Amino acid sequence: MPRWISNLFISAYLGAMLLGIGCQALKFGTASHPIMYYFVWDMFCGWSSHETRFHVLGEGESGNYYRLAPGPWSNFSPYGELSRHHYDALGNAFHKMGLTTLRHTEHEPMRRILVLEESWPKKYNLPDFLWKLRYDEPKDPQSYFWLRQVHDSDGRMLAFHGDWLSHESNKAIANNPRLLADARRGKPFFAINPALRQPQHPLGSNQWESSQASTGSPFSAN
Repeated sequence: MPRWISNLFISAYLGAMLLGIGCQALKFGTASHPIMYYFVWDMFCGWSSHETRFHVLGEGESGNYYRLAPGPWSNFSPYGELSRHHYDALGNAFHKMGLTTLRHTEHEPMRRILVLEESWPKKYNLPDFLWKLRYDEPKDPQSYFWLRQVHDSDGRMLAFHGDWLSHESNKAIANNPRLLADARRGKPFFAINPALRQPQHPLGSNQWESSQASTGSPFSAN
């Protein structure tokens, strides 16, 4: 009896996995039911090729910069070694973290709160011995810094920019001659209600005529 149950479980598991791979490969029924989420092959959903860290800085009136996250107290790392502020990918709480540090510390007057995004390819996270086995070139990590947000000293938003990877992706699309040519050749379609074709008034010709009959033309002399 236990062997029969284990064989049935293994068969059901392998069948579900093959069903998910087949649906994902054929693009068939992947969103037909919420249960399909457990069968569709989406192991790498949301995976990025770059590692990202965030830096919350305060710009003082003297021109000096101060790190505001994490604060000058015990660091909170909810999942492993990373500090809490590195998990705010959408940038909803950076200014709150910075204001919390400013409220509980003595400092010079601040002009702005800056949020910087640091990104680098994840291949540089490999240990040195694995790097030497995989790549012939020397390991020379390079980080890209991108200004994400600017706040005033009270936390009000002054400037906001998307993440660096999306910015570079949009630039690559905009610099693609083939895509630009396709966009120029494309003809957008606008559906216009025939009743609203009167150019003089947004209400249409009938409403325009009735309104002119009751109020008079704006160009007529008294």
